[in-house]
Amino acid sequence: MKKVGIVSCYFQHNYGSMLQALATQMALDKLGYENETIDISGFNGEIKKAKMLYFAKASLTSDILLSKLGMATNVLRRKLSKGAYKENTIIRNKKFDDFYKERFRLSEKYTSKADLGNKCKDKYGAVLVGSDQLWLPGNIAGDYYTLNFVPKEVNTIAYATSFGQSTLPSDSAKKATVFLKKIRHIGVREESGQKLVKELAERSVPVVCDPTLLFTGDEWMSIQKEEAKINEPYILCYFLGNNPPHREFAKRLKEKTGCKIVALTHLDEYVKSDEGYADYTPYDVDPADFLNLIRNAQYVCTDSFHCSLFSMLYKKEFFTFKRYARKTKSSTNSRLDTLFNLAGVKGRVLNGDEDIQTCLDMNIDYENVYNNLQKIREESYQYLITALKDEGSTDL
Repeated sequence: MKKVGIVSCYFQHNYGSMLQALATQMALDKLGYENETIDISGFNGEIKKAKMLYFAKASLTSDILLSKLGMATNVLRRKLSKGAYKENTIIRNKKFDDFYKERFRLSEKYTSKADLGNKCKDKYGAVLVGSDQLWLPGNIAGDYYTLNFVPKEVNTIAYATSFGQSTLPSDSAKKATVFLKKIRHIGVREESGQKLVKELAERSVPVVCDPTLLFTGDEWMSIQKEEAKINEPYILCYFLGNNPPHREFAKRLKEKTGCKIVALTHLDEYVKSDEGYADYTPYDVDPADFLNLIRNAQYVCTDSFHCSLFSMLYKKEFFTFKRYARKTKSSTNSRLDTLFNLAGVKGRVLNGDEDIQTCLDMNIDYENVYNNLQKIREESYQYLITALKDEGSTDL
């Protein structure tokens, strides 16, 4: 068949986002399908304009929208700031950019979504929208990850795509109802997304694993160095939220274990509580180094989905914290619930005020975890294989 075009956020300066985009490419390579990731640079401005219009109209009542406001504020802060923060951000951004330029096979540059849509039929046998929170309300408004640009003659596949929240605003829900009925094959990452598709499009779709889980920890060694990036016992802290109790937990864990704290700081935005609690705060860390830091840590403390996932792949003693304290329907905590349910992991989502020794005494049955992950891995590959064959039927 013709190439598979991958729609993903390969360019996003976020470790999980970039690794899941790469994993999608790796999975298609493994299955023997010629593929390329669609270069978004020629029409990204078009998408951003539609998203900004949405955010300007939307009420800032959800955790998701508030986080986007924080990111926008952070962009301004980066542009206006001087000194170490700005310099360190430049170092990290270069590591991300060098990584994606080296690892991703990008398509030709399209001038617009219309240009891409016009060339789809001749160039691609299928267009696959990858994982991550690509169906958030803002992305639905941007109308790229919806695959609405793809002609009906071309196979369309959603692999482990996420809404990022358990409900959608009414305008986003209306748009989702339309595009969800058009995509031929849909597999979602969370159980909450499975329920949303059923509710909005009256389709029963499977939950498949995040693309990063399609590979074992050993298979992920193909992109990272064997030697440890840091050569002493350490606790890796990877927090995206601004929750001081989570850092305090890490400090108490340090006191108990004697391990140093290595923290990846100020990622999605400048976070005041990231200051002063860690022994090392490296910025020259690309996604491959991120895996190396997890693999060689004694302990991992995180509020990140993907950091939790890779901690399991590398059999770490890890502690995951709730990034969103408010119990809103728009909270992204559901992805952690689904991940841990699939893996058979219990009691790892913390608040930060727990007793350290009690947490250290919690054991993970990694033999059972690996068996569970292998099962969902095989089922997910089978979904992908069936969808790529595209014999004219849909999963309606």
